Amino acid sequence: MLKKVFGSAVFGVEAKTITVEVNVDSGIGYHLVGLPDNAIKESNYRIAAALQNNGYKIPGKKITINMAPADLRKEGSAYDLTLAIGILAASSQIKAPELEKYIIMGELSLDGSLQPIKGALPIAVKAREEGFKGFILSKENAKEAAIVDNLEVYGVDNIKQVIDFFDCGEKLNQTIINTREEFYKNLEFPEYDFNDVKGQESIKRCMEIAAAGGHNIILIGPPGAGKTMLAKRLPSILPPMTLHEALETTKIHSVVGRVKDSGLMAQRPFRSPHHTISDV
Repeated sequence: MLKKVFGSAVFGVEAKTITVEVNVDSGIGYHLVGLPDNAIKESNYRIAAALQNNGYKIPGKKITINMAPADLRKEGSAYDLTLAIGILAASSQIKAPELEKYIIMGELSLDGSLQPIKGALPIAVKAREEGFKGFILSKENAKEAAIVDNLEVYGVDNIKQVIDFFDCGEKLNQTIINTREEFYKNLEFPEYDFNDVKGQESIKRCMEIAAAGGHNIILIGPPGAGKTMLAKRLPSILPPMTLHEALETTKIHSVVGRVKDSGLMAQRPFRSPHHTISDV
């Protein structure tokens, strides 16, 4: 029996929908094709343990899984949940009539619980563009994906919840975020505030001029003089981000896996590379 499940791959800061075709036939074997990397090839061990610990199993038949488009390289462990649900549906262990309306992503632990993934926001943006009804993923990434409106986002803790949702029609808690409200609420509370700096009048004046005119600034001084402390606080006196800039920034941090349990980024990011970075 053939079943299609939908996942997504992130290339740069854009996502591309991946169709996972699972075919269960008579015979023995497990064949995974479509340019998967080693993390995806190892997924059958994680899936087998997760299903067994939740009262299901990988059938002892010939399973062929194709990740289309087959010429694109797929990376990471975020396809575990996609493959597991596809195997259960194709082997008739669960009935999933609405399976093709959802994007499903998540890394499985051996007990069936879900680990967070990278790039949830670009995936959600692409899912809405392509007319999917919803997006099922780890609870830790739910707020990030829920920034996208007109898409049902369900954060789950365990594969059993996803199985019950498709097989028994049990409800999942939808994550809903008012993006604008969330954005404006966090706008006025920077993590590092320029107001915290006492004294240092001349350097503060220099930094205010640099911030106002959009100039570069170089800080020179002995260790402990306060260079990093001042630099960290510079974003707090820059003009606040627009909603468009905030979405773009969150997208980039999402791909790197820096956005966890938080929605839209409202503060300008600050990066502090080590001084040996140039040599490397």
